[in-house]
Amino acid sequence: MTDISSLQPVATFCGKCDCGCPQLFIDESAPADRRVVITDDFGQKVQMSADQFGSIIEDAKAGKLDSVAVA
Repeated sequence: MTDISSLQPVATFCGKCDCGCPQLFIDESAPADRRVVITDDFGQKVQMSADQFGSIIEDAKAGKLDSVAVA
């Protein structure tokens, strides 16, 4: 896994515990198609382009992801 200390942190999801919450980073040194990095609390990561991440944001704003959010 990429050393997250070299990544620019953007957001932490949850953050109410000490369990290694999922985080969103920007990796300025990565190729454009892998610049957005999301880590999970199991040590895995997903890398995508800003356009791909923007598509997720658009879907979320349109309510398309509401069914997966469990309160």
